[in-house]
Amino acid sequence: MTHKHANHDEPAAGRLSRLPLLIVLCIAQLMVILDISAVNVALPDMARDLRIGDSDLGWTITSYSLIFGSLLLLGGRAADRLGRRRVFLAGLAVFTLSSLASALAVDASTLFAARAGQGLGAALLSPAALSIITSTFQGPERARALAVWGAVGGAGAAIGVLLGGALTELIDWRAIFLINLPIGLALAASAVKIAAPDPARPHWRGLDLRGALLVTASLGGLIYAVSQAQDAGWTSLQTLAIGGASIIGLGGFALLELRTARPLIRVQRLADGAIGGGFVMMLAASAVMFGAFLLSSLYLQSVLGTGALETGLAFLPLAVAIAVGVHLASHFIEHAGVRAPLAVGFVVTAAGMLLLTGVSANGSYVADILPGMLVAGVGLGVILVSVSWPCSPAPARRKPGC
Repeated sequence: MTHKHANHDEPAAGRLSRLPLLIVLCIAQLMVILDISAVNVALPDMARDLRIGDSDLGWTITSYSLIFGSLLLLGGRAADRLGRRRVFLAGLAVFTLSSLASALAVDASTLFAARAGQGLGAALLSPAALSIITSTFQGPERARALAVWGAVGGAGAAIGVLLGGALTELIDWRAIFLINLPIGLALAASAVKIAAPDPARPHWRGLDLRGALLVTASLGGLIYAVSQAQDAGWTSLQTLAIGGASIIGLGGFALLELRTARPLIRVQRLADGAIGGGFVMMLAASAVMFGAFLLSSLYLQSVLGTGALETGLAFLPLAVAIAVGVHLASHFIEHAGVRAPLAVGFVVTAAGMLLLTGVSANGSYVADILPGMLVAGVGLGVILVSVSWPCSPAPARRKPGC
């Protein structure tokens, strides 16, 4: 067979060979998302067993999401410089070991530290997995792969609440973390076999560790100041000092990135609507989605008195609604572009959130939660796919920094 014939036969065979890789990467991303949302439904049990106070309970989620979000750019840079598969496997190892540590936690401090370790692992494996997808799939095939990725991110968050409820009620909240061990090992073994090998020598220069540490410390300080403000007072010395120092730190990070040859993020490119707007919209959508998960979960358990499993099942329609939104967005974006579906997605999500504001102490799931959940789910599905298009340029045109 000539080389020309091989290329002619490649599309069908290539799609088949790349499918297992996409499955492995999406399961890894699903594991990352599950450990944000699954914990929501287990918070009351965690607080009771580990004696976590109400003011500190939020750090069970924040310690994970803070490290995950603030080191995400560093993870993407590491994948570029050190090798995509290498960073993916390293992140998977850190995430899996930190999951074991979370399951074995004996108090709030050890749980928060282990959750931060999970965030570090997620910050490495998630951008590396996305980078593997964008470098492996091309053209319409990449669009479909990103649609699957978006569906995993959205519907996976709702499935996480269901899984968390089932594991918490039928076994124990620690099972939420223990289940990651066999999954992590299976994913690592699969990735070694099917992911393309990296260059022999990693390039350590240009990681911008100073910028990563500065933005992480600044974001952490800002979140801590806000979370403690209710007890310490919004105008207290503690809140103003820590909050002010954190804002100054974020400004210093922006200046540092402007002067660094290989920045984590090219600050000037945030003026580009596709890049800066994509970041802001993804941040807004994530905040709305996970905030709604947390508040709805607490409302169902603390106000309506539902159990962990029943609470998890209550989120199943949301997963279906998000999947519907992802499917609709994938179809319309290919024909109409990103802007119109994205605008519609935010309007629909806002309408769903507005419906959820009508909950009351004497409400019910069917009347007060379900309608808003379904509407918001469709909107979130549209948003999660739409923001992936402007933020996923072709690998050949990528430069250091976003």
